[in-house]
Amino acid sequence: MQKDKFKVINFIRELLINIDEHLENFPKKDIEIKNRLRSNSYDLLEIAYEANTCEDNKRKSMLIEKCIAKIKIIDFLINLSYKKQIINNKRYVKFGTAMDEIVKYLVGWKKSINKGA
Repeated sequence: MQKDKFKVINFIRELLINIDEHLENFPKKDIEIKNRLRSNSYDLLEIAYEANTCEDNKRKSMLIEKCIAKIKIIDFLINLSYKKQIINNKRYVKFGTAMDEIVKYLVGWKKSINKGA
């Protein structure tokens, strides 16, 4: 796997890969959760890349806020999957830890931009 210089993007990529690997056992009745998880994960990565390449700090800050909103949606979907017993406790904790790291880095990134503005 190619490593980006930017840590938060690496964390998002790892989360996306982990989510993608563990979507196989979703029951057909919960296919919408699976599709939303996959879609929001890819959207999160795309927005993070866009924020990373953006020169305008105001727009970059807005994109980071959008990333945080996406990660909260993903968190909700993973929580729902856990409550429906689609994923086990071990995976739930693993996903939660990864998302906490991503949010921590996103908030730090946003603070660094706001200091520079």
